[in-house]
Amino acid sequence: MYRTKNCGELNIKNVGEEVELAGWIQKVRNLGGMIFIDLRDEKGITQIVINDEKLEEKIKNIPTESCIHIKGKIVERSNKNLKMSTGEIEVVATEIEVLGKCKNILPFEINVDQEVREDLRLEYRFLDLRNEKLHNNILLRSKILKTLRDRMDELGFTEIQTPILANSSPEGARDYLVPSRLNPGEFYALPQAPQQFKQLLMVSGFDKYYQIAPCFRDEDPRADRAPGEFYQLDFEMSFATQEDVFKVIEEVVPYTFKKFTNWKVDEGPFIRIPYKEAMEKYGIDKPDLRNPLIIQDVTKVFEGSEFKAFENKTIKAIVVPNGAEQGRKFFDKMGEFATTEEVGAKGLAWTKIEKDGSVTGGIAKFITEEMKGKLEKDFDAENGSAIFFIADELPKAQKIAGLVRIELGKRLDLLEKDVYRFCFIVDFPMYELSDEGTIDFSHNPFSMPQGELEALENMNPLDILAYQYDLVCNGYEMASGAVRNHNPEVMVKAFEIAGYTEEEVKNRFGALYNAFQYGTPPHAGAAPGVDRMVMLIANSQNIREIIAFPKNKKARDLLMRAPSKVSEKQLEDVHIKLDLKK
Repeated sequence: MYRTKNCGELNIKNVGEEVELAGWIQKVRNLGGMIFIDLRDEKGITQIVINDEKLEEKIKNIPTESCIHIKGKIVERSNKNLKMSTGEIEVVATEIEVLGKCKNILPFEINVDQEVREDLRLEYRFLDLRNEKLHNNILLRSKILKTLRDRMDELGFTEIQTPILANSSPEGARDYLVPSRLNPGEFYALPQAPQQFKQLLMVSGFDKYYQIAPCFRDEDPRADRAPGEFYQLDFEMSFATQEDVFKVIEEVVPYTFKKFTNWKVDEGPFIRIPYKEAMEKYGIDKPDLRNPLIIQDVTKVFEGSEFKAFENKTIKAIVVPNGAEQGRKFFDKMGEFATTEEVGAKGLAWTKIEKDGSVTGGIAKFITEEMKGKLEKDFDAENGSAIFFIADELPKAQKIAGLVRIELGKRLDLLEKDVYRFCFIVDFPMYELSDEGTIDFSHNPFSMPQGELEALENMNPLDILAYQYDLVCNGYEMASGAVRNHNPEVMVKAFEIAGYTEEEVKNRFGALYNAFQYGTPPHAGAAPGVDRMVMLIANSQNIREIIAFPKNKKARDLLMRAPSKVSEKQLEDVHIKLDLKK
């Protein structure tokens, strides 16, 4: 053994003990005749004292971040550092062995508060992971995963692994395809989720299934979405309703959050918000409930208005209490934000209702006394308020208002502090119009429509709701799930509306279609995102900070240099010929 103790485990009670430590040199201070080393391992830092000439000669030119092993005696420090857990003691070294020497020049300093280009950090991720904060994030992730498994076990779920090499399935993103060497011209797909497998497990008679499942989607990365792959706590239950799934989430998620944070955590039952209401009040289907601002529809207030920008438009308003105290620059900056390409507004109208009741600024001249009265009476526009107006076609007005609401919450520092606010978004539409104007699934194609076959046969597809739901936390979608469609007749009809023939359903989802002919129990489930859960608990703004080896914004692994070109022989083995178009 290279060590009898870890650096962070030593304290004043260990004075007088002989000890062996191993770790990395974080800092060296050569005072002439005596050298002090801060030795770091995963558990903490201990100060090492070297006052022997032979040992000084051995260590004097060793670079920081070199890995060493020392033997020595623990003594009480004369100049104690009570900010450190080991700050009352130090170890006087009697032996030193260099286990791994570091290069003299590091690509960046570790455990130093400085801005380092992310791509450089990812290229040297093995060094980056030595950073205390990042290292602790990965340790936290491990503890959270263990807690999730323990809790699911306590609730009677069985952990079952499902295949990674699977079939292609329309689940909202592009598939990653894997060519088959043994079956020329055919491909596996990496599963976007274990959707079909977990449903098949319910048909197989397993009562409650779960796994920490890797999922693969060829999507563009975001700060809260890792490119390529992610993990989710995937679970499914037989003979279950939507409420049964909610109870499991309300048991597992708050328990896990409370275990690893001192923030206030909402406990179940969580608020249920229908999708339509969420879009009306928040302009988004993942509302941050820490933000007190609400979007309101004021279209009728401005009927007959002389303001041409409001003519024949849906008009949304956001009333900001005490917003009238903001200066003109604030309103101009909000207008600049709204007209960015990301938001897409043609403009952002606004006005103030001053403390004395007068209407000033922005579009004040277009607001009559009657309009002002309606805004005050029906929309809580009290004296001292500012009001922002968004006018456009309904879906776009909702989206823009939602983004403006979020930005106002940030700029005015309105978000409730140190709290996790949860809600379920329910009653998602079963279908939506694609960009090409065709009917498409809006959420999960294997969901049960509300009203089942009767609804599919008699209702306008765009009016059909589904037993689909999302869990939202602080503005992030943290889980998605549904009551599953377990009836083959309903399955065929649901896919038919989305443009699939029965033959295509049989070919693409043959296992499910066939299994549903053999006594399928009703079943339901969900899949909380593990990466996003860890990100929230760690209070990180970037999901790459809680993943050991993430890819960059262009979905490249800069450490392992993937994706990369492969040899012609490898391509021949899987029957692929490249035709790269310039």
